[in-house]
Amino acid sequence: MHAQMPAIYVRMAASMVAGIVLGAVISEASFFFLGSEGTRPPNVVEIDIPAGTASRVAEGQSDPLLPPSMTFVLGDTLVVRNLDSVTHQLGPLLIPAGTSSSMHMEAAQDYSAVCSFQPTKYVGLKVLSPLTLGTRLVGVLEAGIPMGLLFVLYGLFAIPAKMVHGA
Repeated sequence: MHAQMPAIYVRMAASMVAGIVLGAVISEASFFFLGSEGTRPPNVVEIDIPAGTASRVAEGQSDPLLPPSMTFVLGDTLVVRNLDSVTHQLGPLLIPAGTSSSMHMEAAQDYSAVCSFQPTKYVGLKVLSPLTLGTRLVGVLEAGIPMGLLFVLYGLFAIPAKMVHGA
C-alpha cells in the first residue's frame, strides 16, 4: 500500500493540471469568441444628439442613433454634442443647444443616468475595468481549480471503484 501512495499523488497532480489546462482552454476560448471591450485602450467616445430629438422624445420615440445603454473602458472620455435646438442632460452633463460637454470615466461601475434624449429618461452606463493578464489569469484559475478538483475526486473514487469491480 505504501508503494501506491506516490501513484495516487501523481494522479491527483495530473488531474489538477488537466483541470487547469481545460479551464484555460474554456476561459480563453470564451474570451476569443465573446470578445471584450476591456481589451482596448481608453478612447474618446463621441455621441451626437441629432436635431429634432426633443420633439421625437416628447412623442415617445427614440432616435435609432442614440443607444439606450453604453459601454466604456475605464479612462474613456464621453463627448456629447448637442445638435438639437433645446438643452439636453446626460447624468451630470448639461448640454445647451449647439454645444458639447464631456465626462471622463473614472470608476468601473454600472449605473443608470438621467438622460433627456431617451424616452425612458434614463440611459445605462457600464464602465469596464481594463482586462489585464492578471484578470485573465484569475479567470483561468476560477474555472480550472474547481474542474481540477472534480477530476481529482473522480480519480479517487470512480477509477478505484472500476478497478475493484472490474477485477
